Amino acid sequence: MRTKCCCFAGLESSNLPWGENEADPRCKALKNRLAGELAKAYQNGLRHFICGMDLGCDMYFGEAVLNLKHEHDDIILESAIPFEEQAAKWSRRQRDRYYTLAAKCDVETMVQTVYSSDCMVHRNRYMIDCSSVLITIYDGLFGSTMQALSYSKRRRLQIVQINLSDYAYECYGT
Repeated sequence: MRTKCCCFAGLESSNLPWGENEADPRCKALKNRLAGELAKAYQNGLRHFICGMDLGCDMYFGEAVLNLKHEHDDIILESAIPFEEQAAKWSRRQRDRYYTLAAKCDVETMVQTVYSSDCMVHRNRYMIDCSSVLITIYDGLFGSTMQALSYSKRRRLQIVQINLSDYAYECYGT
């Protein structure tokens, strides 16, 4: 399974230059790039995609996989939920988006039932251990995305890194 599986690590909305404003041209450009990388992953034989179900880029990834799945019915989307109450404290709009995505996943993996300070690390390691490819949106700063990237390198995954700095400034004409 590892040879045909792709996971994702990326930033939460609060760490994106546009926050939750997905109408921002920079966000649209980033989503288009992510969709293109997923199409390439599919062309390279990947059929199983694992989403960590966090706010921000994880949602972009999961939704982009669903869009690709409309074209290819052999795709499996798995949600890797770090703990049972992950979305409990989010806004209603954020929870609705989360549950809509979760309901469309083919497989749900609950990594652990209760929160712990390292539950996101456990979730990321689960996804990486199941995968041969990591797609990441990374800003170059220390955090969970950097830790996932480092662990992926140690596990010798193929890494597709999308640099957030390419999308951090105003885009005109997009």
